[in-house]
Amino acid sequence: MNIIITGANRGLGFELTLAAMQRGHVVMAGSRSPQEEGKLLELVSRYPGQIKPVQLDVCEEESIAQLAQALRAENQKVDAIINNAGILLGRGTALEELPIEDVVRSFEVNLFGPMMVIKHLLPLMGEGDSQSILNISSEAGSITNAYGGDFPYAISKTAINMFSKQLKRYVKDRGIRVYAIHPGWIKTDMGGERAPGDPAESANGIMDILEKKKEIDQASFFINYKGEPMPI
Repeated sequence: MNIIITGANRGLGFELTLAAMQRGHVVMAGSRSPQEEGKLLELVSRYPGQIKPVQLDVCEEESIAQLAQALRAENQKVDAIINNAGILLGRGTALEELPIEDVVRSFEVNLFGPMMVIKHLLPLMGEGDSQSILNISSEAGSITNAYGGDFPYAISKTAINMFSKQLKRYVKDRGIRVYAIHPGWIKTDMGGERAPGDPAESANGIMDILEKKKEIDQASFFINYKGEPMPI
């Protein structure tokens, strides 16, 4: 399976890339600086031929368009897209003190980025329920459980949930599966050291969803990494 993962150089994105490698998939690992020294480049030597680090800034449409053009030139198809790149700004900031630029930036990364990725890469996807689009979301995006904080992050994640629902309907006739996925509160740079969850466990759960190893209700579009429905 050919998989594109955004934000693949650290945190959950790296664990998703590693899990995909271990399962024998081919990954185009997108990050803003794929040539930086780090764990991602170590995977290139560990899994030769399975991983291709690619320059991909989800906030720069030209970057996404160039990747799509390169894949088209190589006659490569895309089986799955995992929109993982995300940002958390304004945590714990009162609304009265919230810089609106934090809200704008959050929407650029957490919503507009995935939308542009799908805009350019959807034409490279085939048809059938073996094709998947997974948008990494958060329980913070639940309207039912809105908690009156983390405004930029929570509202942008609510928006990616809505986009996922729209997209699910949009590609219904092509059979492509679409989910917004809550990965759990996991120990990453974003989640922090107090987070109880293991990013590797979350990544493997998400890969199980990708590989159709989880029974998921057909009506569901917002789920957790175990495939269980999340409150909308």
